[in-house]
Amino acid sequence: MGCKSVIPVLTDGGCILITSSVAGLKGFANLIPYVMSKHAVTGLTKSLAIELAPRKIRVHSIHPGPVDNRMMRSIEAQLAPDAPQSVQEGFTASIPMGRYAKNEEVARVALFLAQKEQSYLTGTQQLVDGGMVL
Repeated sequence: MGCKSVIPVLTDGGCILITSSVAGLKGFANLIPYVMSKHAVTGLTKSLAIELAPRKIRVHSIHPGPVDNRMMRSIEAQLAPDAPQSVQEGFTASIPMGRYAKNEEVARVALFLAQKEQSYLTGTQQLVDGGMVL
């Protein structure tokens, strides 16, 4: 809905950032609806990047791994209501950097992509995952 609203008012140039997840690039058991929605975001990003390139509008998706915030606490509780800490430990063990991301780390990637100086980047999928997808 955001893209549908903003695209008509963008003049030549600009940048659209779409938040996805590592789940937009790989699968996870017991999270099928979430994984499906994030894979759709990846396809949307690629298609919009092609369609909007003639208007010099750049489109990117950002794919965070686990982020130390309220949303992740909700996912942990959903996956193991009686032991959400075990889910956090499992996710952390799958991240080579050994920790969840901070909100600010994801935001800095968004700021980089949105800069006019990145005028030749479009259609990228930016991982902010501490190496989780490796």
